[in-house]
Amino acid sequence: MTAPDHLRITGPEDILGFIPHSLGYWPARSVVAMTLQGKRLGATLRVDLPGEGGSPGSCGSAGLAAFARSVSSYLEADEDADGSLLALFTETDGDGTPWTELLTELENALADAGMPVRDAWLVGADYWRNAYCLDPSCCQPPGRPVEEIRNSRLNAEMVFRGSTVGAAPGTSLRTPPGAADPAVLAAQRDWEQLFSACGRDRSQFGQVLDVWSRVLDAPAPGQKLASDLTGYLRASLCVPPWRDAILVMAAAGPAAAQRGAEDFGVFDGGWLDARRGRSLAESKPVTSPLAPLPLLEGFPAPTPRHGRDGNSGGSASDPVPEVPGYGEVLLGLAPPLPDWTSMARLERVLEQVGAAGGEAGAAALTGQGWIEWCRGKGSFADALFSRADEEHPGYRLAELLGELVRRGTLCGWARRRETAWQRFEPDVA
Repeated sequence: MTAPDHLRITGPEDILGFIPHSLGYWPARSVVAMTLQGKRLGATLRVDLPGEGGSPGSCGSAGLAAFARSVSSYLEADEDADGSLLALFTETDGDGTPWTELLTELENALADAGMPVRDAWLVGADYWRNAYCLDPSCCQPPGRPVEEIRNSRLNAEMVFRGSTVGAAPGTSLRTPPGAADPAVLAAQRDWEQLFSACGRDRSQFGQVLDVWSRVLDAPAPGQKLASDLTGYLRASLCVPPWRDAILVMAAAGPAAAQRGAEDFGVFDGGWLDARRGRSLAESKPVTSPLAPLPLLEGFPAPTPRHGRDGNSGGSASDPVPEVPGYGEVLLGLAPPLPDWTSMARLERVLEQVGAAGGEAGAAALTGQGWIEWCRGKGSFADALFSRADEEHPGYRLAELLGELVRRGTLCGWARRRETAWQRFEPDVA
């Protein structure tokens, strides 16, 4: 690794200007807490303001104290933190009186956790101010223009480096009705009919993962895919064990995907035959997998995943890493470090494959949501899970993962600095 490239903060406008780039959007009705490691920024956490419509007074003292302890517990994942910063995005301008009790509870909880608050700010719709400053010469309500944040030196530097601030979670445009390619849907129907006879075939399972690997390993994984190939990918997402294996493979490699299928009895028909209401005796495995090789012209053979699936290519004396199960991978508990590059490539492919909607669209949205949750972006994840449920009401995986997000559960990788996804390469000091 090369030495980290530092972005320097010279004032509060820079800190507040960094927040939207860290989150990917300008927060609204939010508490944003950042850990400090000496003079260096650590983790960033965003949570909704407590209370009805972001009015903390409706929570009561006990509710605010519980909220503050929850914020503190999340930030404790940064084991090197020795301080914290707070920003309350309230969308209202004026003095800070309504937020005094909330700030006090946050200060107490963070101090008890060894992360005392070093500074805090209130950011309204048009003005911002220091939450502790009482000097009317510089902090007189309603404060200083928010444009100072948007025009800060660090904000300009982030834009120069290619960072963008997008729409808030749930506000991005949906695919308009009728936009689906009929050729894609026709190809999907054809592949679904063929897959229905070989869903528990081991060779077909391996070939599906091979096709996805080749698409993900393409030089431009977001390139426009042919209709037949898009239909194939969509049809494979409609077989839940294959869908889960694709997510696991992206994060942990093909050996983890294979092991999970074995554990769930996919190949002996345990899951698929129960789903179709057939007994094992009535089911016949398919020995000749459906080969979509003409669809893959121009796609290279998949690159071996070294060091993630037990096939590291080392000497015979090297210990073979234990292959994680589906549950461990989907919760971010294993492997020790996920393949963030492969997951980002999968995200781009899912965006394209899911555009035609339906059950496959819900599967694609759920996969995107899972990747966002793994990154620690719960708001984006929740919005994608909600969209998946709208696309295909009752979509089970979206419901299960959405419940994790709503309970405030953090992905295991996101809880550890050494494994967490990094939006930016440079450190910020």
